[in-house]
Amino acid sequence: MDVGFFFWPYNPSLVENLADRADRYGYDMIGIADTPGNAMDPWVSVTLAAGLVKKARVALCVTNLVTRDAAVSAAAIASIDRIIEGRAVLGIGAGHSGTRNLGRGKSTAKELSDGVTFIKTLLQGKPATLNEATAHLPWVKKPSKVFLAASHPLGLAAAGRTSDGVFVNFGLGKDNIAQSEAIVAKGILEASRPADDVEIWQIGALDCATDGDVARDKVGAMLAFLAGYVIGDKNLESRGVPKPLHEPLLELRRRYSTRPGDADIRLVRELGLFDYLSRRLAICGTPEECLKQALAAKEAGAKRLMLTVSLASDPVRTVELFGEHVLPKLRN
Repeated sequence: MDVGFFFWPYNPSLVENLADRADRYGYDMIGIADTPGNAMDPWVSVTLAAGLVKKARVALCVTNLVTRDAAVSAAAIASIDRIIEGRAVLGIGAGHSGTRNLGRGKSTAKELSDGVTFIKTLLQGKPATLNEATAHLPWVKKPSKVFLAASHPLGLAAAGRTSDGVFVNFGLGKDNIAQSEAIVAKGILEASRPADDVEIWQIGALDCATDGDVARDKVGAMLAFLAGYVIGDKNLESRGVPKPLHEPLLELRRRYSTRPGDADIRLVRELGLFDYLSRRLAICGTPEECLKQALAAKEAGAKRLMLTVSLASDPVRTVELFGEHVLPKLRN
């Protein structure tokens, strides 16, 4: 099983420490999120990480096509790839905190599909056109991988049709994984692509601590944040949500923040959603509890995990504990 982690780059020290731990514990990928309303600029941060990480892949996990020009992002990831020689990954998503906190909207599935196709063409060193604007990066000699992050059916299918990989944000339960990966597979089939052309990484929140209650108390903020766009406010039944939880989740969607904090933790508890959301969207608790949950995700069909430690009680310690006590056993 491949395992990576990603985070919000609050300060240079955090980026440096997590870059060190990525290689020290043998993680397969380290990712940095684009959330300018919450943390440092991702391209500055990923450049810092790229100079330190010698083995793991380094991902922009993820940016968007609304606040970042597609051609500029293509040139940026190609530049990072020059530093780390083929280990750079560009993740593109519709936009959540990275756009909403700047007062902007998000991309449609078609816009994502067109944008990914445009970027992949540019990264082959060929001219490409998007929205009647043509660009060319003739200095690019080797294409970086371009992933699409998706939660909803149209985005998941678009990822299957166009991207090199997909960060699936739908849930770690057996039914969740089967449902989301079936939609990606449908997109792959529609584009007549080989199934192994597309890497599928399942996203979840991670908080690992020696005191499991500390991890569980803190993870609620990320659960609210993830539920806000993973489950959304439409077609909850098709998103795998039990009917008794529809109204509480709609209320969560109305009240959660894309600048998460203690209010979101209290909100998840108040609405009685912690148990459901933590089972579906998170791996949290002591190392022993995290191992059990990670093995369950593996048994449910997850082949690759990309775990966010953005709002963990201690992101660095979480990565250390998971890397020492859980990661080796996932690979046995």
